[in-house]
Amino acid sequence: MWTQIDMLRDATAKAIKPTDKPIPDGTVTGLRLHSTKTKGRGAWKLRFVSPETGERRDMGLGVYPDISINEARRLANKARSQIALGIDPISARTNDKKATLIEANILTFADAAEKVFANSKAGWKNKKHQAQWINTLRTYVFPNMGHKLLSEIDVNDVAESLRPIWLTKAETASRVKQRIHHVLEWACAQQIIVGNPVNGVKHLLPKQPSTSVRVQNFPAMPWRIIPRFVEEDIGDVDNVSRNLLLFVILTAVRSGEARKAKWSEFDLKQRIWTIPASRMKAHTMHRVPLSGPVLKLLEKQQQKSSKRDLVFPSPRAGGELTDMALTSFLRKHRAVSDTLGRSATAHGFRSSFRDWASENGYPRDYAERALAHTIKNASEAAYHRTDLLEQRRPMMENWAKHVISEKKVQSF
Repeated sequence: MWTQIDMLRDATAKAIKPTDKPIPDGTVTGLRLHSTKTKGRGAWKLRFVSPETGERRDMGLGVYPDISINEARRLANKARSQIALGIDPISARTNDKKATLIEANILTFADAAEKVFANSKAGWKNKKHQAQWINTLRTYVFPNMGHKLLSEIDVNDVAESLRPIWLTKAETASRVKQRIHHVLEWACAQQIIVGNPVNGVKHLLPKQPSTSVRVQNFPAMPWRIIPRFVEEDIGDVDNVSRNLLLFVILTAVRSGEARKAKWSEFDLKQRIWTIPASRMKAHTMHRVPLSGPVLKLLEKQQQKSSKRDLVFPSPRAGGELTDMALTSFLRKHRAVSDTLGRSATAHGFRSSFRDWASENGYPRDYAERALAHTIKNASEAAYHRTDLLEQRRPMMENWAKHVISEKKVQSF
């Protein structure tokens, strides 16, 4: 015989039969599992006395096992908290549903997108990504369906918003689709709409080019001609952008990591640069072994003072160089193109380094750690508990010797 102090368990809930009496859960007063016409499925109900009318009421909380025991307890406790404040939870729920229906009748897609963006952007560290997220919706989606009420949007609206860029800007279209999906999932969670129309859009649009055709890496300079580029094209120019570019090439780091480098991150005696996790793409601290040419370059940069501790300060304001500094510098010098005819970029030198390492027999682990790439395979990642700093030193020294001749190093 059940008593109010018994705690309901899954084994009991799964065994409930249509003929069983309500089974109480001793952890929340009034919470009971009622039998239904189906064995193993019970209806959660919370019995309480309304603080508003004094009447005894039963509040439905869903069906087991769709609503687990723990979730039922959480919902029951929430209702009990409302009762303690003098609120009838059934009346409150009815009012919430009315408010949701009202919002469904006045909230447009643009309104919802702006609301989701405002709620989400605080969790995004990358300000550029913040701007891109909402701007792509404003550019490609708002003109077509931004004015439409959420309750009116269907799969055809989504398809027509994506169609103009679906084939010509496939990567952008995929991201826009994800962002539309995110906004409409929020609307589903708010019970403003039922079902996400994005889920069926693939049936209304043509097949996109395969990923291998669509994805384009940053244009990279062939590694064999980098020494000539360094020797002849950027030569002895005493320019902070030139020194930054050379530093990026020699260390194989991302340009943003180099632009924001601070002297406090360097241990020149131990020949190590430690980039904090907050500045890394993978949010993991990264150590870079410093080759001889890099140390020479840093000695040169130490002569350029910066109030902000920056290694490569802007010559004018002394602050961080913009992300266009290296792009502009490369444009002023010889435009070396890749096999697709695109001018090489600063980021592309990481690819040049990766090709050099592979073609010169260095282990994949060494090159991947030098580039601070995230290991996507969970099993493989479990064994990677070291950054192989010391093993990477000879590789980076040899890379530096390839990029800059010994004679050139002495002239720094």
